[in-house]
Amino acid sequence: MLGRLNHVAIAVPDLAAAAAQYRTMLGAEVTEPQALPEHGVTVVFIELPNTKIELLEPLGEGSPIAAFLEKNPSGGMHHVCYEVEDILAARDRLRNEGARVLGSGEPKTGAHNKPVLFLHPKDFNGTLIELEQV
Repeated sequence: MLGRLNHVAIAVPDLAAAAAQYRTMLGAEVTEPQALPEHGVTVVFIELPNTKIELLEPLGEGSPIAAFLEKNPSGGMHHVCYEVEDILAARDRLRNEGARVLGSGEPKTGAHNKPVLFLHPKDFNGTLIELEQV
C-alpha cells in the first residue's frame, strides 16, 4: 500500500528564519512560502534528491501547529508523509484495520494540490502520518 516517502514535516516557530537557515547553512534550495488556510499552516519545501523536507508554521487562529509549538517551542518533527496510489482505498483499508483517520475522513487538498489524509499518531507509535495520493 505505501509508496515512497514524500516528505518529513518540521514545525517551526519562525518560517522565514528556518528557511534562511536551510538556505544559508545547508545550501538547500527552498521554495517560496505557500499559505494553506484549509490546513492552518504556511509551508516551504526543501527539495532533496530522494525526498523533501517541509517546514511549517501556524497560519491563523486555531492552527494545529500552534498547539504543537506550545508543547515544543523550538519546533520539531511534526509528521511524515507517505505516497499511496489510491487514497480512498488506503483509507478504507486502514479503517478496517482499526486505524483512526483524523478530521471528517474525507481527503483535503494538500500543498502539492493532491488529496491528503492524516492518521492518528496514537495508532502509529506516536507519529502523525500523512498520506498523499500520487
